[in-house]
Amino acid sequence: MKQVSVIGLDLAKNVFQVHGVDEQCKVVLRKQLRRSTMLKFFARLRPCLIGIEACASGHYWHRELTRLGHDVRMMAPVFVKPYLKSNKNDRNDAEAICEAVQRPSMRFVRPKTVDEQSILHAHHARRLLIQQRVALGNHIRGMLLEFGLTITAGSKALNKRIPEILEDAENQMPMLSRHMLSLLKEQYDQLVEQADQLENQIKARNQQDEVSQRLMDIPGVGPLNASALSATLGNGSNFRSGRQFSAYLGLVPRQWSSGGKDRLLGISKRGDSYLRTLLIHGARTVIRHIRRRLEAGLDGGNVWIENLLQRCHPNEVAVALANKMARIAWALTVHKQAYAG
Repeated sequence: MKQVSVIGLDLAKNVFQVHGVDEQCKVVLRKQLRRSTMLKFFARLRPCLIGIEACASGHYWHRELTRLGHDVRMMAPVFVKPYLKSNKNDRNDAEAICEAVQRPSMRFVRPKTVDEQSILHAHHARRLLIQQRVALGNHIRGMLLEFGLTITAGSKALNKRIPEILEDAENQMPMLSRHMLSLLKEQYDQLVEQADQLENQIKARNQQDEVSQRLMDIPGVGPLNASALSATLGNGSNFRSGRQFSAYLGLVPRQWSSGGKDRLLGISKRGDSYLRTLLIHGARTVIRHIRRRLEAGLDGGNVWIENLLQRCHPNEVAVALANKMARIAWALTVHKQAYAG
């Protein structure tokens, strides 16, 4: 077999497809590997360029193959898809990856460290617990409506009303339903407690991160936002500018331009939806604080936001401010500076 120069590796759970070419881009390797033989196979190869798609195990394999001396580069699957020549299968996917990784204009995904992955997984686990808590609360409300009992929105109302309902012997609720309601309320409390535990762990880890502490000086950026921003940005070198980072978060307009006519639509909503949501929530908090000060006849404290509120909808202002927060976060991370206001 000739010297392999570039490899396209299609990742999977157990069966991996390898497509390799030499320096003249001639195919010299097509092979299927089992998970148990992956590292042994690449350990025998001379260092080469390996392209993989960013997926659930992408960061792990990036670290392992890099330790073997290979130049490993991850790409978003959406950027690899145009190079798929025919029907989708493992062989064609590996060939498309091999072709895409050689393109000079290709954008690559920054590999995350183990600590960064751990922090982001804690964020997503907390979000999952909150979603389950909301779903369970809605289920409890729907069940009680069957018996003519209502609970207003919010966890405080639910925590207050359920004990009252269980103690009320005149509400005609069957004993079986009372036991079920008690079990669901216990599960609801467990979800609340577990989500709070994860949030406390994130905040504790945040206090040890210098970058996160610097980002928390940005108005609207709290411990959760700062932690997620720090883990996503790393040292910020994977983004050329703050605008590219905000575009990665989907906070810039979509374009529908042709024939020299530029047409901008709503935000693209590409990239990390979780971090985009955190930033927009943080921006809403800032806007709400400024509007309260203005309604009280005080100085809002931010002329730029005040002017936007006069001519734009608050939702548009929130997205604009979230965009600005993302750019500031990138600048503080790359230049290692403190927020100056």
